[in-house]
This record gives sequence, structure tokens and C-alpha cells, in this order.
Amino acid sequence: MATNENLPPNVIKQLARELKNLDETPPEGIKVAVNDDNFSAIFADIEGPAGTPYENGIFRMKLTLSHDFPQSPPKGYFLTKIFHPNIATNGEICVNALKKDWNPSLGLRHVLIVIRCLLIEPFPESALNEQAGKMLLENYEEYARHAKLYTGIHALKPKPKFKTGSISESTTDLNIEQKNIAIKSVDPKNAVSGAAAQLPSPLAPKYENGQDLPAALTSSTETGVSVAQKKEVALAKVQADKKKMDARKKSLKRL
Repeated sequence: MATNENLPPNVIKQLARELKNLDETPPEGIKVAVNDDNFSAIFADIEGPAGTPYENGIFRMKLTLSHDFPQSPPKGYFLTKIFHPNIATNGEICVNALKKDWNPSLGLRHVLIVIRCLLIEPFPESALNEQAGKMLLENYEEYARHAKLYTGIHALKPKPKFKTGSISESTTDLNIEQKNIAIKSVDPKNAVSGAAAQLPSPLAPKYENGQDLPAALTSSTETGVSVAQKKEVALAKVQADKKKMDARKKSLKRL
């Protein structure tokens, strides 16, 4: 196995550029992890493609580079157990891009994309897992059931993906709900009395002659009585007092 010390400097530079590119703009469904001290072992997590028995699973794999890379192809292994015709029980991957179709000009991106495509379209004719290859040719439903079973047991589970818009909407809804709770929790009596206390003095309820209402009447605000109602009460009291005064005057005249 190669290490950074015995790989040619030009190969190390090329690998560094390519791995940086893979990290910044990863292929769909592929995430690469690199050890900067040893480019000979490159790890990747591959998402099971939608519509396949490997959906909702993440499969970890490894590419190993020999000392004469890129003249010789890397070797690929699945570290996560998987039921697939072209992947042996020990994880070894059989794909033409890593064998007879290898070309030194092919990059790691191409290799990783080809391996993920293998999960979409297996090639049972060149099977390393004979059971999976035979099952795929003879009974696809049974093959898919086995592959899903392996995926559910051994594959890593993808992390949930949240949309930014959904989070902001949920936060807004939560803030509104908290405000509503705060409003409901306020004592109605305190709310009314507090609002009345903030009224400017010109708006304070008065008699028709301009005099302020007695404190006993103004305190009725705390009970939720409206300004209009207080005026009616005040007018009724004034009229009652006037009637009493008229009655006293009449009685005095009689004397």
C-alpha cells in the first residue's frame, strides 16, 4: 500500500487538488473523507440511490492506492455489509472501471460515481456474490427483499435534512404562539386598570360641568365599565342630586 512518502510528488499534488475539489463540490450522494497524511486510503460514504433496495441507507467504502498509482487502478472495498451481485462478501468491488477499463487519466470522481451507479444497475453476469447474482436474474422481488434487509440492518441511517424556510416558519409560529399565551395569561382586571392608568388626564371621565368624577366612580374602570357607561352613571347622579335640591327648596318655601 502506498503512503505519501513513496508516492511521486506530482501524484500527491494531483490527488490533493482532486480531493479538495471533491470536498468542495461533492458528487450527488457521495461524501469523501481524507487523511492528509496518507492519500493511499480514501474513504467515502455513498447514499443508497432512490428507487433501489439500498434507498435510505449510507454505505461506507474505501479506495486503496498502490505505489504505482495512477498507472494501476485503485482497489475498492465496501466496509458496510451489502447484498449486491458485484460486491463480494468481503466487500471487494468488481467494476470494469477498476479493472480492464481503467485509464490513468480517469479521476477519483469518475470512479466514485461509477461505484454509486453500480447500486442502481448491477451486472449479475460478472457477479462476485453468486447468490445475489443468481437471485437477481431469477427472482428480482426476492433479491430486492434480501438487499433491503441488509440495508436496514447494516447501513448507516442518513441524517434528517431540514429546509431553511421550514425552520424559519416554525420559529415564527412558535413566537406567535408564545405571544398569544402571554396575552391570555394577563389578568383582565390588571389589563383594564393598567390601560386606564395610562390614559392622559384630558381623557379622564368628567361631569358635564367639567368637574372630575369622584374617585369612587373613576375606580369603576377597574371593573371593566366603559367611559360611556361612566358618563351615564354620572349624569344620573347629577340629575338625582338636582331633584333632591329642588325638593328641599320647595319645602323651604312652604315654611
